[in-house]
Amino acid sequence: MILLDYNNAIIQDILQTRLSGEKNDALDMTVVDFDGVVYEIKTPNKRTELYISLRWMCYDELVSFGAQAILQRVYGNYLAATPEPNFNVTLVIDLETVPADEESRTDLVQKVSLLKRNLLAAPFEKAFAEQEQYDDAEKPNPTSELMAVHYREEEAIYVQSSADRVTVLFSTKFKDETDKIFGKVFLQEFVDARRRRAFAAPQVLYTTREPPRELAHLNLRDSDDMSYVTFVLFPQHFERGDTREETISRIQIFRDYLHYHIKCSKAYMHTRMRARVRDFMKVLNRAKPEVITEKKTITGKTFVRT
Repeated sequence: MILLDYNNAIIQDILQTRLSGEKNDALDMTVVDFDGVVYEIKTPNKRTELYISLRWMCYDELVSFGAQAILQRVYGNYLAATPEPNFNVTLVIDLETVPADEESRTDLVQKVSLLKRNLLAAPFEKAFAEQEQYDDAEKPNPTSELMAVHYREEEAIYVQSSADRVTVLFSTKFKDETDKIFGKVFLQEFVDARRRRAFAAPQVLYTTREPPRELAHLNLRDSDDMSYVTFVLFPQHFERGDTREETISRIQIFRDYLHYHIKCSKAYMHTRMRARVRDFMKVLNRAKPEVITEKKTITGKTFVRT
C-alpha cells in the first residue's frame, strides 16, 4: 500500500525553490489537485511576491463549518482580504519579508502546501469540539448536525458528532464494473483489519447502493454504482495534539487513497495480462507446424519433403 501525501507537492517545490533563491522568474501557472481543487500560482506585481489562490466547489459549505476561522488561525497576515477573481482563497507570500531562519521557512512551506487539507479540516474540528462538550458537565449538550461537504460531483463527506463518537461517512461512485470489484475487495480489507490485528483502529462499515441509516432522511438516490463507507471515531482517535491532526489528515484522503489503489491494481493486472499473452505467443510460435514447400537439390531437381 502507498500512503499519499497530505500536501501539494508542486506548491511545496515552488516555495522551496523561491525561498532558496534558485529561481526568481515571473510565474503564472495553474495546478490541479485531487477532488477538483484548482490552484493558481503567480507573481502579478513583483517577482518576490507570490500569490497562491485556491478554488473548490465546496468552499461555501466549508466556510459555514468554520473554515474561515481556521484559515485566519493558520495563515494570519498571509491571507488576502480579497481573493483573486474566480478563486475562493488567496495567500500572498512576500519572499522579502519571510523569516530568515530555516525552521520558520520550512514551517511556512508546509502550511501553504496544506491549504486544501486545512480547509477541509473545518467540519472535523467542529465535530470533535461538539463531542468534547458532551463530556463537559459544565456545558450544555450541543445541537449536533449532520455536516455535508459536497466536494466532488455526486460524492460527499458527511460528519456528525454524538455523545461517545464522531461518525464520518463517504459516498463514492465507481465508474465501471471492474472498479466495483476492486473497490469491494479493498473496502472489505478495511472492515477486516480491525478484527484481525488493528484493534485500536476505527470501526469501518460499508454498504452498496442503499445509503446507511444516518443518511436515510436525505432521500439520496439508490444507484448500483454508489457505495457508502462509514468510519466510527472514538475519543482516543481524536485526542488533542498530533493524534487529532493526523486523524484529520488521514481520513480526508481516504477516497483518493481508495481510488488511487484501484487504478494501481488495474494497471498491475493489465501488465501481468500483457506479459502472459507474450508468453503464450512464444509457445504458439514454437508449436507452429512447418509449411510444406518444394525444395531443390544441388542439381536443380525439385522434391517435396513429407
